[in-house]
Amino acid sequence: MFRKILIANRGEIALRIIHASKELGLRTVAVYSEADRNALHVRFADEAVCIGPPRSSDSYLNIPAVISAAEITNVDAIHPGYGFLSENANFAEVCEASHITFIGPSSDMIRLMGEKDRARQKMAEVGVPIIPGSDGVVADESAARNIADKIGYPLMIKAAEGGGGRGMRMVAGPGDLISAFRTARTEAEQAFGSPDVYIERLIERPRHIEFQVLGDQAGNVVHLGERECSIQRRHQKLVEESASPVLDAETRERVGAQVVAALQAIGYTNAGTVEFLRDESGKLYFIEMNTRIQVEHPVTEMRTGVDLVKAQILLAAGVGLEDAIDTIEFRGHSMECRINAEDPDTFRPSPGRITAFHVPGGPGVRVDTAAYADATIPPYYDSLIAKLVTHGRDRDEALARMRRALELFVIEGIRTTIPLHRRILADPEFVAGRFDTGFLDRLVKTPAE
Repeated sequence: MFRKILIANRGEIALRIIHASKELGLRTVAVYSEADRNALHVRFADEAVCIGPPRSSDSYLNIPAVISAAEITNVDAIHPGYGFLSENANFAEVCEASHITFIGPSSDMIRLMGEKDRARQKMAEVGVPIIPGSDGVVADESAARNIADKIGYPLMIKAAEGGGGRGMRMVAGPGDLISAFRTARTEAEQAFGSPDVYIERLIERPRHIEFQVLGDQAGNVVHLGERECSIQRRHQKLVEESASPVLDAETRERVGAQVVAALQAIGYTNAGTVEFLRDESGKLYFIEMNTRIQVEHPVTEMRTGVDLVKAQILLAAGVGLEDAIDTIEFRGHSMECRINAEDPDTFRPSPGRITAFHVPGGPGVRVDTAAYADATIPPYYDSLIAKLVTHGRDRDEALARMRRALELFVIEGIRTTIPLHRRILADPEFVAGRFDTGFLDRLVKTPAE
């Protein structure tokens, strides 16, 4: 087992890793930028090292600075959390070369699944359904025309080495193809350092469903059920829940078994998430895999009782699945709202000082946050303030608890998305479970009552 872990992240996920480490009796080292000098993860870690100026490129994304901090504090392992360096194969490779355990899959696996076109090919090879599209990177405009004519319109152009909506363009017809192809390549180059893109058929009115997985170093893999993540804005998730209100038991069992078999075939280890789009006929198609812990992991934890972050640490230390987690038992329904420092109407970032902060409580309510009264939300990072999670015996109870919790959540001094979440949860279509990834776009175009 490890003795000391460095946390290469900030905010609520850094605190979450500290919580799991303390339960395992491990010491922790926090790294922080100058903007996060007063952050809670700095206060509650056993040691802390400043690694640079506020901008993430000079601090949390600065691989030499992170590795130097790990070496001077003599840690055994590094937990990358999510975002920043969590899916950076080069960083994982540097950790391996420095004899520091990277708490996640191997650098080779991160590289394989991080290249979206290669990941599609690999998953197709092991029997997971993929969306019809190009066999790999689309070389040029002529190839783009040929592929588009073959698979038909509408279609999507996507960055091969990225995600989060960047380098992604929808094409309605032939007249839009070349300009969209050029724009996607330019965005991909700027965001990910590679202009490579691939093309796939557009699934209209899709639902976004993902399966949480864990794998040990002996080749064992389990899934911990699915999460429904269709409430999104610009491909960024806002509300997640488990189980999906639209997935039937037969599909859940069949796709879960496919996921487990596929990841065993490629030798996947540690935590990961396999993401699908569901079309209107009910068929699921693989779109990508995230080789890290997800922002929305508490939804699965609340429903299964499994501590996923603790499991990550144990699996990285060589512990087998049967000892890293208890028996998986799916109970009730859980839901998460991401509370962001944004204007709920315009979605413009709202950094600044929090003047009042009160988190809700009561049965079935969990709040993961690193915010507090008088804390400053800096403009340099993701706008996430807190994750509000509820659990109930069924979806109706989880919804009722979420509505109650949102009413009692007080954050003053900055604008937040709490009013937007209350509006989402009051919408009859959401309550009935009839929604897709375009739900929020339609909702915000409708004047609020």
